[in-house]
Amino acid sequence: VQLQASGGGLVQAGGSLRLSCAASGSIFSMSAMGWYRQAPGKQRELVATITSDGRTNYADSVKGRFTISRDHAKNTVYLQMNSLKPEDTAVYYCNSEIRTTRWGPVYVYWGQGTQVTVSS
Repeated sequence: VQLQASGGGLVQAGGSLRLSCAASGSIFSMSAMGWYRQAPGKQRELVATITSDGRTNYADSVKGRFTISRDHAKNTVYLQMNSLKPEDTAVYYCNSEIRTTRWGPVYVYWGQGTQVTVSS
């Protein structure tokens, strides 16, 4: 199983970016998916999560600006980021809880990260 994140880049403050993360490989089912970020010198922190039935959770710092969504048919999770601020600059990672067989355990898989840089 692989998670491939994309969509990062350089944007001015106030701008928008849309991140995507597609899962591929031997996937039986996917439950929660999420986005995390890690800024230089800081610990990785939760940005947003979404359950298989669409319930969402956001860090206070991004509420009202970021929107997480998913496409079950494409095994993909998205993060729409609006009104970006310089403090949003970080490497963004996606993850997903995935079961590879019907009766097997659930593992958490991580994507490789995509850089988001917001200039002031």
